Amino acid sequence: MHLKQRPRGPGARVGAGTAVVAVMTLVAGCAGAGGTSFGGGDALNVLMVNNPQMVELQKLTAEHFTKETGIKVNFTVLPENDVRDKISQDFSNQAGQYDVATISNFEVPFFAKNGWLRQLDDYAAQDTAFDQDDILKPLRDSLTAEDGKLYAEPFYGESSFLMYRKDVFAEKGLEMPPKPTWQQVADLAAEADGAQSGMKGICLRGLPGWGEVIAPLTTVVNTMGGTWFTEDWEPRLTAPEFKKATKFYVDLVREHGEAGAAQAGYAECLNNMTQGKSAMWYDATAGAGSLEAEGSPVKGKIGYVPAPVDRTESSGWLYTWAWGMQEASKKHDKAWEFISWASGKEYETLAGQQAGWANVPAGKRASTYAHPEYRKAASAFAEVTHQAIASAQPRDPGVQPRPTAGIQFVGVPEFTDLGTKVAQEISEAIAGHQSVDQALRASQKLAEKVAEEYR
Repeated sequence: MHLKQRPRGPGARVGAGTAVVAVMTLVAGCAGAGGTSFGGGDALNVLMVNNPQMVELQKLTAEHFTKETGIKVNFTVLPENDVRDKISQDFSNQAGQYDVATISNFEVPFFAKNGWLRQLDDYAAQDTAFDQDDILKPLRDSLTAEDGKLYAEPFYGESSFLMYRKDVFAEKGLEMPPKPTWQQVADLAAEADGAQSGMKGICLRGLPGWGEVIAPLTTVVNTMGGTWFTEDWEPRLTAPEFKKATKFYVDLVREHGEAGAAQAGYAECLNNMTQGKSAMWYDATAGAGSLEAEGSPVKGKIGYVPAPVDRTESSGWLYTWAWGMQEASKKHDKAWEFISWASGKEYETLAGQQAGWANVPAGKRASTYAHPEYRKAASAFAEVTHQAIASAQPRDPGVQPRPTAGIQFVGVPEFTDLGTKVAQEISEAIAGHQSVDQALRASQKLAEKVAEEYR
C-alpha cells in the first residue's frame, strides 16, 4: 500500500496546557521490549507500552513509515507500569531523550499543565490528510486541555462492555437483555455458573492496581450512585452507595467469578474467556479483537452488550493510548510525521491488511466504523463499541457533580497512588482476608489525605 508523504508540521514554537483516565493490560515479551537503541541525530526515539497493537506498529514502521519518509524510528517498548514510570521521569525532567511517548487521557492534563507536552493544534490544522475532525469527539475532548489546546493524538480508544457466550446462554435457555442491569447480570452469572465443565458465571478483575480492579469497580460505583469524592472534595468511600457497589462487586466475583480472582486482571480474564472458563466478562472493548481473531476458539460465539447499569443511563469507561510529543524534543516536525502516520487512516488500513481487520487500532475514527472491511470483520462488536465510546461521559459519569473529570479514575495525579492502595484493600476483601467494611474504612482514610490537598 502506498502511504502518502505527510507535510511537515509548523516550525513555530507553541505553548503547553491541560486534559484527562484508565486501563488496559498488556502482553509481555515483544521484540525490543525493555531495550533502548538510540540512533543518530535524525532518528526519532519513541517510548511505548508493549500491548499487541503497539508491537504490530513496531513491526510495520521500518518497511512503511521509514521507507516512505526516510525517518528512522528507535523504539523502547515496556510493560504498562514500567513505561509510565519511565515516561514520567523523562518528560518531567524535560530530558528530551524521547521525542514521542504513549500517554493516556489520564496523564495528558497533568503533563500539559506542567509544560511537558507540545501542543498539536497547529500541526493537525496544517496536515489536512490527517483529518482531525474524523477523530471521535469524546477522544478529542479527553486529549484537549482546559486551555482548549490539543496535546495528544489517539492510537486507539476504548470503552467497556459486557461479553457473554451466546451458545452457552442458548443451551441453558438464558436471555441476555439488550441493556442489562447489574442485578440481571448477577442473576445470569448464578445461572451460567457450571454451565460447562470448569466454567464460572463471570470474570471480573480483582488484581490490585488503579488500572486493574479499580477500573471496572469504579464504573459499578458510579452507576450505583457512589463517588470517590463530592464536588467539594469530601471523600465518600464509606458512604452507603460506595459500600453497596463494592459489596456487590466483591460478592459477585467471590460467588460466581474466576478462580484466584484476587490475582486476576485483564490478561487473566481474557485468557479465561478465550479458553471457555467464563460465561461472561465485563471489561475493555479492546478485548473483543482478541476474542474474534482468527484462530480464537470462541470466535463467533461471543455476544456484546453495553456496560451494565443501575441508576445511570450508561456506565462504560473512556480510555485511550495516545501519542504525546515532548516539549524538549529537538525533532518536533519529524515527531509529528510519525504521530500523523501512526494515528492516521492509512495506518488503520495497513494494520487491517497485515494483522486482520478485527485487530486494527480502532475506537478513534468515525471513518473506521464506516469502512466495509472493518465492519465485516468486527461486525459482532463494532457498533456496540462505537456507541459505548460515544456515550461515555467523563465529566458526568454518575448521579452527582464531581470535582474533576474521569469515569474509572479520579483525574488528579495522586490517584495513581491512592487508587493502587485502595485496590490492595479491595483485593484483600476479594481474597476473603478482610470484610468490605474493613477495606473501605482503610480506604476512606487514604482518600482523606488526598482530599486535604484540594479543599
